[in-house]
Amino acid sequence: MTVLAVFRSRAQSLDFLSALKAAGVVAQAVSTPKEAGVGCGISVKFDERMLFRAKAVLAKRPYSAFAGFLRGQGGGFV
Repeated sequence: MTVLAVFRSRAQSLDFLSALKAAGVVAQAVSTPKEAGVGCGISVKFDERMLFRAKAVLAKRPYSAFAGFLRGQGGGFV
């Protein structure tokens, strides 16, 4: 299943993407879906099996613009 990390800052989204890749997580920048209701327009997409690594990266960095995670479900995100 797919997970999106949603941010209110493009710079923080892209920094998080870089940090995930450095941690060995396959991830990519994608458009933030309307379901998020927030954001800068760019979210970070990765496989749900890597959520533990993503949370570890978040814990080590001061991402003030992090809005939360969305999980892919039924062709949309919740």
